[in-house]
Amino acid sequence: MQTRALDVKGMTCGHCKMSVEGALKGLDGVSAVEVDLKAGKVEVTFDESKVTLENVKETVEDQGYDVA
Repeated sequence: MQTRALDVKGMTCGHCKMSVEGALKGLDGVSAVEVDLKAGKVEVTFDESKVTLENVKETVEDQGYDVA
């Protein structure tokens, strides 16, 4: 398992948080997601044998946010 913190731009509200968390938790291999709106961070714990960091970033971007 690997835990990574991503800088995510554009998240401003509870809906943003729920959108990102829901999308990431839907990925096979993601075990935990923590969104910090004030800091603009998303911490993701995932099994790198099932999902890549690139998949995680793409999933956040598909929700309409920018990953720095």
